[in-house]
Amino acid sequence: MKRPFDATVKTEAELKALQLEGLKWTVNHAYNGSPHYRKKLDEAGVKPKDIQSLDDIKKLPFTTSKDLQEGYPFPLLSVPMEKVIRIHASSGTIGKRKVLCYTAKDVDDWANMFARCYAYADCTVEDRIQIAVGYGVWTAGWGFQNGCERFGAMSIPIGPGNIDMQCQFLEDFGTTVMTCTASMGLLMAEEIDKRGLRGKIALKKLIFGSERSSDAMRKRISELSGVAYDQLFDIPGMTELYGPGTDLDCRYHTGIHYWADYYILEILNPETLEPVPEGEVGEMVVTTLRKEAAPLIRYRTRDLTRLIPGECPCGSLMPRHDRIMGRSDDMFIFRAVNIYPSHIDEILSKIKEVGSEFQIILSRDQKSGKDNMLVKVERAHELKPSDELDKQVRKKIEDAIKKQIMVSCEVEIVDYGSLPRSERKTKRVFDNRD
Repeated sequence: MKRPFDATVKTEAELKALQLEGLKWTVNHAYNGSPHYRKKLDEAGVKPKDIQSLDDIKKLPFTTSKDLQEGYPFPLLSVPMEKVIRIHASSGTIGKRKVLCYTAKDVDDWANMFARCYAYADCTVEDRIQIAVGYGVWTAGWGFQNGCERFGAMSIPIGPGNIDMQCQFLEDFGTTVMTCTASMGLLMAEEIDKRGLRGKIALKKLIFGSERSSDAMRKRISELSGVAYDQLFDIPGMTELYGPGTDLDCRYHTGIHYWADYYILEILNPETLEPVPEGEVGEMVVTTLRKEAAPLIRYRTRDLTRLIPGECPCGSLMPRHDRIMGRSDDMFIFRAVNIYPSHIDEILSKIKEVGSEFQIILSRDQKSGKDNMLVKVERAHELKPSDELDKQVRKKIEDAIKKQIMVSCEVEIVDYGSLPRSERKTKRVFDNRD
C-alpha cells in the first residue's frame, strides 16, 4: 500500500543499496567536516574508503551521549556554522543539555519523515490535529507541527497542560487527532469522561510520544476517551535523531515501523556491543544516512527493544522494532537483580483488578542494611475499596513479581486517581536508598 511521503525504494535490495550509499556519504561527510569525528575514526583506524559494504559498519567506533556533552554547545557539528538554521536541545536534567544543530535540509527531511508518520496512522488532510506537547527548544512541538503542516492537515498548536483549554479546543475546533505523552493521554481521557464529553467530540485518534505506554494504560485511555483502542499510536523519538517522527506503528500495531531509508538501526547487547539474534532484546544503536549538521555514527541510544521479523500486514517495506521497553540506564539493581520499570509494568498489565498507574519505591533499612521495594498500584477504576479483595490482589502481584523477577516486594493498593498524573513523562521509580 503506497502512502504519501513513503519511501521511493520499492524492494529490500533497493533499500540496502540506498543504505550503503547513505552510510558511505555519512562517514565521508563526518570525517571531512567534523574534527571530533575525524579524531574518533583515526583512533579506530578507519578511513571513509574502508566502508564498502553495510557489514563494514562494524568497523566504525560508537558515539555516546558523552561525546555530545563534551562537545557542548555544538557537538558533532559537521558543516560550517553559517549552514545551521536551527538548534534543538534534549530535556535532560543531569549536566548540560544535549544540543543538536540542523541545516535547512535536516529540517526538510525531518518534516517529510514526520508527515510519513501521520500517513501511517491513516490521518488525512481533513484531520484537525491538536498538538499538546512542549514547544520551545525541545524537538516535540516543532516536530509534530512541521510534520502536520508538511502532511497538509490543520494544526492546533496548544502545547501541554491547561486542561480546560484543551477540552474547550476539543469541543470548539472539532479536533480529530491529539498528540501528547501517554501520561497526558490518560489525564485527558479522565477529563473527557468526567466532563461527559465522550460522544460529543470528534476525537478519533491519539498519537503518543516521549514515553512507553503499557497495554493497561492504553486500554484505560480508550475506555475513558471513546477513542478506539486500535486508533492509539506510538511515535518514539529523540533529539539526537532529529526528534519524534522517525518511526511509528501502523494501524495493525504489529510493531513500530522505522524509517530505514533515513537511518540504520542495529540492536546490540549493551554489555558486549555485539548484535543480538533477531527477535531478542538489545540496545538500539543508530547511524544516520542523510543528516548534515550533526550526523550520528553508531550512536548508543540506551533504549531497549527488539527487531520484529517478517512482513507487516500493511505491506510496508519499512522494517519494525517493538515498543521501547525501557532504557539500559533506567535499570535499577535490587538485591543483586537487574530490574527495569517495564518488567513491573508488564506484570501489572496482566492483572485486571488494578489500573495502569504505579510507583516503585526503593528504601534501605538503616539497621539491617537490607533493601526494600514497595510497589504502589491503583485499584481498577470500577472496583470499590475492599480489604479482602485488596489482600488477594496484593498477594497476586507479590507472587507474580517473585515468580517472574525473582525478588520479594511489598505491594500497596491505593485508590484510583490517587497517584499523580502529568502532562509530561510520569516518574515511576523513586530510589530513596543512600
